[in-house]
Amino acid sequence: MFYSSLLGNNTLRDAPHKTKMAGHALLLQGGYIRPAGQGLTTYLPLGIKVIDNINRIIREEMEALGGQEVRLPMTVPLSLFEKTERASVLGRELVVFTDRSGRKLVPAPSHIEPMVELVRLSVNSWRDFPRFLFQFQRKYRDEVRLENGLIRAQEFLMNDAYSFHRNFTDLNNFFPKMFQAYLRIFSRCQVPVIPAESAVGSISGHKAYEFLYPHSQGRDTLLSCPSCGYTANQEVALGYKNYVAERPKPLEEVETPGCENSQQVAEFLGLSLSQVTKTLIYKTRSGFIMAIIRGDYEISLEKFARLVREPIIRLATPAELQGMGFPVGYLTPIGVKQVGLPVVVDEAVANSNNLVTGTNREGFHFLNTNFGRDFEGDLVGDLVRLKENDRCFQCGKRFEGTKVIELGNIFKLGDYFTRTMGFSYRDEGGMKLYPNMGSYGIGIGRLLTAIVEANHDDRGIIWPHHLAPYHFFIMGIGRSLKVRETTLDLHRKMGTEALLDDRIESPGTKFRDFELIGIPYRIVVSSKTLEEGGVEFMERKTGKTWLVPLEKVVREGRSLVRKEPPPLKNHHV
Repeated sequence: MFYSSLLGNNTLRDAPHKTKMAGHALLLQGGYIRPAGQGLTTYLPLGIKVIDNINRIIREEMEALGGQEVRLPMTVPLSLFEKTERASVLGRELVVFTDRSGRKLVPAPSHIEPMVELVRLSVNSWRDFPRFLFQFQRKYRDEVRLENGLIRAQEFLMNDAYSFHRNFTDLNNFFPKMFQAYLRIFSRCQVPVIPAESAVGSISGHKAYEFLYPHSQGRDTLLSCPSCGYTANQEVALGYKNYVAERPKPLEEVETPGCENSQQVAEFLGLSLSQVTKTLIYKTRSGFIMAIIRGDYEISLEKFARLVREPIIRLATPAELQGMGFPVGYLTPIGVKQVGLPVVVDEAVANSNNLVTGTNREGFHFLNTNFGRDFEGDLVGDLVRLKENDRCFQCGKRFEGTKVIELGNIFKLGDYFTRTMGFSYRDEGGMKLYPNMGSYGIGIGRLLTAIVEANHDDRGIIWPHHLAPYHFFIMGIGRSLKVRETTLDLHRKMGTEALLDDRIESPGTKFRDFELIGIPYRIVVSSKTLEEGGVEFMERKTGKTWLVPLEKVVREGRSLVRKEPPPLKNHHV
């Protein structure tokens, strides 16, 4: 390939001012991607080549476990999500349109349901299990928060895989193999990840793990115990909370003008957030539920859903609150039993005394509210995201927090999706059973960004050679005919592994672009090197240079890229 012909050869000297991650910035600067609108990205030829190399690694690992590649349509019938009741759970993430025949369709945010439908129509006997299928396909989710380019986008490329098993035991036996395959994939991509227990979310299921890349721009927080090694996503981490225990005081109503959230109430009354409650009402499939947590915590929808045993769809709207007789910002659990609204109480509230709650009157709050005396709950349990300095259940030491980016996840789904979609089979004895499923996914755009984050310096990207778009960057210095003929001859001999910079630019510009786009090896041809009998090789990662005789250039190049570098050794398992 001639660099002058390459789409995206107009590298950017400076990163766009809104980019917060070096990986995203360098992909833009180096001509790997271009924005196509908010939350939308175009991959340029260099980016496509790297994506193909990432996909090759994933495909090798999937096929090693017996996986077969398929390609489902990006647009699928809405009715599939209605069967599993995920249409209401996904809510506004689904973009629904109607075709000319009146069918309601959605750009798929997930392909679990379409994959179940595919296997349901393809499997005829218990002898057909297990089945393991995977694909590389685009998804679309109408995300509220779009940030950091490929990290959180509306349309994104995923590798998603699905396994179907006769029973839960077979799924359990296969699950660790996928766990190890994911560790190998990220290791081969030279990205350090931390596997941790995670939320199952709208996917439902029994168990889930995420593969997390530590980064200050991460939306998620990983809690880990430095003593015993317990590690989990903040959304599901279990541990001890600090309680405020004292003698209950008499209930007292106070005026709190303009205080519509826990932070405002705490500041107005001169209290800490741990002395104030948050009262929240959520919509579920069966109706509305009130949740009471302490002001110094955030609710975990995963824990909430597990406790009430149904998905949490969304917060109640102001109009819905008013329709139930609740003023926004002044909700209280006191007296709620009389209106028949279920109440779920976090254990930190149940074990703390003299908390501040709303009064169901605008501009007023209660002081000294106590669970058991002033209000009760239908359920009491762990509803919140734990924090740094909460304590580990296993050893009592305080947690440490790390900001992380989720790159992949694996789920034990059980038989929920096969059961709700009517996918059954008969075993050897004729008994009707529902297959158990596993679901597995890697965000390709996120992984691409993380690879650059983990492999760059202040001059640009440093691709591992088995991921790079090209192995060699060939350039000539000077206008000598012999230099030109030699560069063209080397480019022909190196074939598709080489990018020839034939632009009319200064050597300094070519050197900078080589470092920016991160090709592993540079080959420089000049009158000086030819006088010395060869060409100059340079390794991008180390800056090492050496002279190679012309007749040995091809052999030298092959020896440099003959095999993958060793996998990373610094996984936290």
